[in-house]
Amino acid sequence: MKFLVLYSSIEGQTRKIAEAIASHLEALRHTVMLSETNQLGFADPGVGDGIILCAPVHSAHYPSPFIHYVRGWAPVLNDMPSAFISVSLSIASSDIAEQEEARNYGTALSSETGWIPKAVLNCAGALKYSEYDYFKKWMLKRISATEDGPIDARRDYELTNWSAVKTFVNEFIQSIAIGTFAKTDHSQQQ
Repeated sequence: MKFLVLYSSIEGQTRKIAEAIASHLEALRHTVMLSETNQLGFADPGVGDGIILCAPVHSAHYPSPFIHYVRGWAPVLNDMPSAFISVSLSIASSDIAEQEEARNYGTALSSETGWIPKAVLNCAGALKYSEYDYFKKWMLKRISATEDGPIDARRDYELTNWSAVKTFVNEFIQSIAIGTFAKTDHSQQQ
């Protein structure tokens, strides 16, 4: 099968997730085109057998180039097997209300753009303390401390559940192979 894997990334973890998905699909002998949503121009999502989009949530919003792409291609995306991976640290929170809020970002995206993905995975990203300026590092350490999360700013923490990502992709492939596209919502289990 032919897959388009598109992503928008701010700190690099969503790009890493999209690259891992593309590598997994290629290992399964599928044809894959991997691209960033703001560098497209030539990627018509309607030419593949399926599409997987990945985007991070920062300050309760997805990146504007991602929103613009999804809004512009929503009719095509809705007519084909499409999956969405929403990347947010909130899904890894110990606070159930924050996890629920993270799950609702995708619903808000659908309301804003008209795209209703056939499958959704809410996935944790990474805390990259080594890349943050003083204020951002201080702020994220405080947030992480309230969540009993990692606060040692001398190292970075990858919170992505790679097994959940792989399972999600495998289930999406299977749904295409057998022709079922019932909407499902997966939430990463920590």
